[in-house]
Amino acid sequence: MAEFLAQTLNGLTLAGVIFLVSSGFTLIFGIMRVTNLSHGAVYLLGGYIGYSVIAATHSFFYGLIAGALSMALFGLLLERTLITWLGRSEMSELLATLGLIYVLDDVALAIWGGTPLTINLPGVLGQSSTLPLAGIVYPNGRLFILGVSVIIAIGLYYLLRRTRVGAIIRAGVDDREMVGALGINVRLVFALVFTLGTLLAGFAGVLGGTVLNLYTGADSDILLFALAVVIVGGLGSYEGAILGSIVIGLVDNYGTAYFPAIAYSALFIPVILVLLIKPQGLLGKPIT
Repeated sequence: MAEFLAQTLNGLTLAGVIFLVSSGFTLIFGIMRVTNLSHGAVYLLGGYIGYSVIAATHSFFYGLIAGALSMALFGLLLERTLITWLGRSEMSELLATLGLIYVLDDVALAIWGGTPLTINLPGVLGQSSTLPLAGIVYPNGRLFILGVSVIIAIGLYYLLRRTRVGAIIRAGVDDREMVGALGINVRLVFALVFTLGTLLAGFAGVLGGTVLNLYTGADSDILLFALAVVIVGGLGSYEGAILGSIVIGLVDNYGTAYFPAIAYSALFIPVILVLLIKPQGLLGKPIT
């Protein structure tokens, strides 16, 4: 039981990292309908930048801020240039961002090399504590990641569901012309949403570097997780991103811990089941 609880906590920690990436992916792809396949590369680049800042300043939180803000700036430039120039053509966006993956990967490989890197948490976050759950000794850093993910999830939910900005975002997706006729700069709103999505990816890259490491190919792995979350949770559903992250995080960790021979393929089991039973996702809107 103690081992199962520990693996469950590991799965929830992974779900927290996946959620930070997939929530940004949901904002960009699920809500704005922008096909940005370079989202995983943004995650990895943010993690690498955070690693370098931490090495230079010896401050984890400076690295966390640098990774998030640098990717926010990158996302703003990307949306204002490449995404805008493509004129919202889905196929053009797909091909262009696919090519951007190779560019960012080569840049990262040239600067940081191919050796896997680990970000170490400072002070008490790098230590472990005994939990009241069957006396489990568990890393404080993983609990920190889980707590941060929960706080961000609540904050994003409030932003999207309880504020005027969130209402404008949802309305702008459904009827952009109507919202524009009300005098709202939908173009600016969408640019800020895109920026928020890449900021979350960069933030996740630094946090993920403490438990998943930073290595060549990590961008493809995390993008696969994000795509699985969107399929399981439902396209454009923020609540679905939360549920999908939990499902994918737990399934992947249980598979790795208890069925290592089929651990990678186990990730696709919930994806296939959802596509067969409810193609729109668990919390997605019915496909019309």
